[in-house]
Amino acid sequence: MIEFTNVDKVYPNKVKALQNINLKVEKGEFVAIIGLSGAGKSTLIRCINRMHDITNGSLIVDGIEVRKLRGKEIRNFRKRIGMIFQSFNLVTRTTVLKNVLVSFVPQLPFWRKLTGIFAKDHKLKALTALDQVGILDKAYVRVDQLSGGQQQRVALARTLAQNPDVLLADEPIASLDPVTSKQVMDDFKHINQEMDMSVIMNIHHVEVALEYADRIIGVREGQIVYDGPSKEVTDEVLDHIYKGEIDEMQQEILEEGAYV
Repeated sequence: MIEFTNVDKVYPNKVKALQNINLKVEKGEFVAIIGLSGAGKSTLIRCINRMHDITNGSLIVDGIEVRKLRGKEIRNFRKRIGMIFQSFNLVTRTTVLKNVLVSFVPQLPFWRKLTGIFAKDHKLKALTALDQVGILDKAYVRVDQLSGGQQQRVALARTLAQNPDVLLADEPIASLDPVTSKQVMDDFKHINQEMDMSVIMNIHHVEVALEYADRIIGVREGQIVYDGPSKEVTDEVLDHIYKGEIDEMQQEILEEGAYV
């Protein structure tokens, strides 16, 4: 469904973010991408929905050569690729339902955009998405009255309302406490299994990645240095991915969690 072939990404400042990436992700997989900060994890994910252009190679998503898309083609393509960010990107002074309905704005006729009036089927899709992540009862609550975990679920519902084929997540639990993180990760797993939706997640929390993902991709200095089942990830594998810095990194995460 997603295939990288000899992909490189070089930024204008000559930094090589990705080098010779060869990777294939099939429909329904739950993939976690791990590695040190600056290793290229976010760049890898953001190439999939064309937030970043690749420099060399080929990237094909469901038969579409992403690099060749132009203008409106890119916008239509992105409707099929859901994206969840660390920052929730919500309008906090309005209701949960209205935040989810925002996902339909690009396809609305001008008069609906101007008046803010949504069709009944859009509202039903939005409410269904809220139900899928367990916060249907919060539909008419203002977002700024929700906890961090609930706000992340609103962001997830907004993405699900698009009915995407693939769900990308860039550090979705980085700012959440351990209990809330588990609730959000349970949502991702439920969506992956019940909807047979591919989930590709960039994540710092190694233990969470190993618990929830079926497959781990280890990135180091822009290159894939491990690609295999999560159950086969050993201390030696982690040491190779993190250049021997795994213990120090995990301690930093634990300390951050203590202050959340």
